[in-house]
Amino acid sequence: MTPIGIVELLCVVVYLIPRTSVLGAILITGYFGGAVATHVRVSDAFVIPLVLGVLAWGGLFLRDARLRELLQLKKPAKSLRP
Repeated sequence: MTPIGIVELLCVVVYLIPRTSVLGAILITGYFGGAVATHVRVSDAFVIPLVLGVLAWGGLFLRDARLRELLQLKKPAKSLRP
């Protein structure tokens, strides 16, 4: 259990550093994806790791303007110029 906890903490540290936050989000997503797969395999509840992975990307989306610009969830405003 200790090595697994250390890996998770390292992923979180990478996520918390602004320059490496996207890499951290990818690592956290992979980590929690493995947790979801493990829970599904043994027919256990997998909602918590799934929600934590989604929250990691949601937090990064709200925190990083570059990611918001890249994803652009709403359509850009139409220009009035012909």
